[in-house]
Amino acid sequence: MTANFALFFAFYLLTPLLPLYLVERFDATKDIVGLVLSGYTLTALLARPFSGFLVDTFPRKKVLMVCFFLFFIFFGGYLGASSLLLFTVVRTLHGAPFGALTVANSTVAIDVVPSSRRNEGIGYYGLSNNLAMAIAPTVAIYLYRLTNNFELLFWLALVVAGLGMMAVSPLPSLPRPVTKGSDKGSKASQGLLRWDRFFLLRGWLLAANMVFFGFCFGVMSNYLAIYSKDVMGITGGTGTWFLLLAFGLVASRLQGARALREGKLLTNAAEGTVISSVAYLSFVLFPNAFGYYASALLLGLGNGHMWPAFQNMIISMAHHNERGTANSTLLISWDVGIGLGVLAGGFVSEHLSYTSAFWMVAIAQLTGTLLFFAATRTFYTKGKIER
Repeated sequence: MTANFALFFAFYLLTPLLPLYLVERFDATKDIVGLVLSGYTLTALLARPFSGFLVDTFPRKKVLMVCFFLFFIFFGGYLGASSLLLFTVVRTLHGAPFGALTVANSTVAIDVVPSSRRNEGIGYYGLSNNLAMAIAPTVAIYLYRLTNNFELLFWLALVVAGLGMMAVSPLPSLPRPVTKGSDKGSKASQGLLRWDRFFLLRGWLLAANMVFFGFCFGVMSNYLAIYSKDVMGITGGTGTWFLLLAFGLVASRLQGARALREGKLLTNAAEGTVISSVAYLSFVLFPNAFGYYASALLLGLGNGHMWPAFQNMIISMAHHNERGTANSTLLISWDVGIGLGVLAGGFVSEHLSYTSAFWMVAIAQLTGTLLFFAATRTFYTKGKIER
């Protein structure tokens, strides 16, 4: 959890301010900003299936340490990027170790949690993401307003990523779980180039459903600061917005822990999708301070219920020696959604308006929610593996 906190703290230090950095430093247009930022997500997406394969095939501790080192060292590249092209190259390449690291770290976390408390444990593990999401954007925006120095943020991200790597290094090497007595499990472990070594085909609809939710968050997290400034006239509220988002995430994780412990995954997922839909609708229907801040809290409550439920659901559809693949499959779908959201958000805001972009988000969230109730629930119930 400590390493995961450092990982996402370093990530969220830069996320809300990078669009402003590209505009101010390189005079980039809105659609160019979308293209530059989507490169990170694209390489993270490409790395996901291979990282799932690696953590299911090789010693997970070694894979974790290599991924963490690469994630750490790339922050130094931002400091030396003197042109838009060079920055784009560094940012794009940085997505690969990030994508691999999130898979490796979460898979190791699943290994160390007792199987009887896995649903609940994954929920608590996610708190480290939420705390980082609460603190990092607030710190970043405060430091930027105080110093107007982006290099300071790059240095801070580099140091925090290094501390995360140090925190995880004492972790003992754990044996990779192997499923015995299962034909499906043994087949899944044979043949290094089998498709199901890179993508959990049994969970394809869960992954497709998550694309819609990732799309919405991709637009929201990357264009929130510019939208609030240009449309709402809110110049200093982005840090507070992320703080309320994280408060909702933490509260929902704690409140939903009992339901997860009792295996009520569908209940948590259903509540999360509905609450998130209300959040995005509130954001566009009430373009004022009330709608702005209320949407943050509601989105936190919704995602805090939805994410651990979907993660446990797809893990329940995988054998023990496919945990890395299951994790990477869900994260792949999230990355696909975020990447599409960044691109579509930049295009729509450039040629129409930011308001149109966020109406697109509300429609995408409602579509994902309807898909969950119409098909995904039944798909999971029929496809989960009884232990």
